[in-house]
Amino acid sequence: MWLTSERAAPAIYTIALLVFWEAAVWIGNMPTYILPAPTVIAGAIVQYWGPIWKNSLVTLWTTLAGFGLAVVGGLALGLLVGWSKSIYAGLYPLMVGFNSIPKVAVVPILVIWFGIGVVPAIITAFLIAFFPVVVNVATGLATIEPETEDVLRALGASKWDVMTKIGIPRALPYFFGSLKVAITLAFVGSVVSETIAANAGLGHMMLAAQSQFNVPLVFAGLVMLAIEGIVMYAIMAEIEKRTTGWARRSGQT
Repeated sequence: MWLTSERAAPAIYTIALLVFWEAAVWIGNMPTYILPAPTVIAGAIVQYWGPIWKNSLVTLWTTLAGFGLAVVGGLALGLLVGWSKSIYAGLYPLMVGFNSIPKVAVVPILVIWFGIGVVPAIITAFLIAFFPVVVNVATGLATIEPETEDVLRALGASKWDVMTKIGIPRALPYFFGSLKVAITLAFVGSVVSETIAANAGLGHMMLAAQSQFNVPLVFAGLVMLAIEGIVMYAIMAEIEKRTTGWARRSGQT
């Protein structure tokens, strides 16, 4: 039935949520400055489309720049960490400790170093998206079955052969799977930085709208962030599907 169709399900649930939201605001007589209705938010998107579009492009640019750096740096460090158990044991606690630091506390330092602008947002997106890539790549390399490695070593394979012929292909599903997590976290990093120290971007726009009690515009910014996040997640999921489809079991979606 069409109600249970996987393709129709997102649209159905989204429409149901919007209808419920609209009805709840209308029945509860919610003021716009507390919770605007979806129709009011749609009106704000139309009214402020110019600033919303401009700031959306800035946020998308900073997010993709930080995400790109995280992919390159995370892949390189993940290969290094997964190459040796001693390197894994030495660097992994340091990475966990650094990742435990709230990135919002790092933004003021970045502002001191680089000033207000897109650079702190790019670096924050990089820092917050970097860890998932490193961990997944390193895990894929570090979890090679000992029996497989012993057999290859018995056949005369070197450490390089084991890593290139078994380790890296085995880590690919982990790597491409981490991209879906990293891209969403990169958006978080960009917006966090934009709300603290930026002169453009959706985070900056929402902060300015909040100071003016323009709540519909704040929600309009959230909607644009959600759309960008969903689109980029879908792109990463499609890349994962096309590059590591061989790693999926039969019948697995």
